[in-house]
Amino acid sequence: MRRSLYPLILGALLVLPSTQAQDRGAWNGKRCAVALTYDDALNTHLDHVIPLLDTLGFKGTFYLSGFFPGLRERVKDWIAAARGGHELGNHTLFHPCEGRAPGREWVSPEYDLNAYSVRRIVDEIRMANVLLEAMDGMTTRTFAYPCGDTKAGDSSYVDPLRGLCVGARGVEGKLQTIDAVDLYGIGAYMINGQSGDELIRLVKEAEARGALCVFLFHGVGGEHSLNVSLDAHRMLLMYLKEHEHGVWVAPMREICTLIKEKRR
Repeated sequence: MRRSLYPLILGALLVLPSTQAQDRGAWNGKRCAVALTYDDALNTHLDHVIPLLDTLGFKGTFYLSGFFPGLRERVKDWIAAARGGHELGNHTLFHPCEGRAPGREWVSPEYDLNAYSVRRIVDEIRMANVLLEAMDGMTTRTFAYPCGDTKAGDSSYVDPLRGLCVGARGVEGKLQTIDAVDLYGIGAYMINGQSGDELIRLVKEAEARGALCVFLFHGVGGEHSLNVSLDAHRMLLMYLKEHEHGVWVAPMREICTLIKEKRR
């Protein structure tokens, strides 16, 4: 009995190291993946974030809504960012949110998702894709749910997104291994006031677990009620640069495309 089991045990031991090595390199040959995402087309993204990303050789994902003055007033700068390799992500035209949620007094009745139909929000997302394609020439991009809301009225609009984008980011903070990522419910850590050490700690956990870590920034050094300091943001990016041998930093579009290819 023992002799008959020996070849099976030996075979399992021989296969195990290669499987572990494959898992460690699942993210484009690296241990984990990090996506740096920035919402709402803020001036600070153009003036502070993108220059630092470019200096370090990183590319971010910037979720733009045509509603925000930071897009309308600086279209040429966003076009230049796209030419530099940064992703212009879809964040709808008018940034509609669910107005009945706590703390949502700022949501106007016209752009309250409770008053939307699924067709209306899908049409808005489709037209935002047209706007962004006119800016960057790309036909593949990702989406970010405004306020993390996924319903128009009482109906989910998640399924129709599958034909409009390669992935969609939410606002639930979680780390996901490559086989566990829900491409139309990608988790993200909303950053507001964390220190550089706290941001780095998330990356270290992603490294240990071989997972995807998505950062969701709004203000960087100001311009938004959800904000992180310039120093904390810089600390994170410097850590990523120092550890890029094992951490894949890429736009959401590239990460989602890799996941789709591996599943195929």
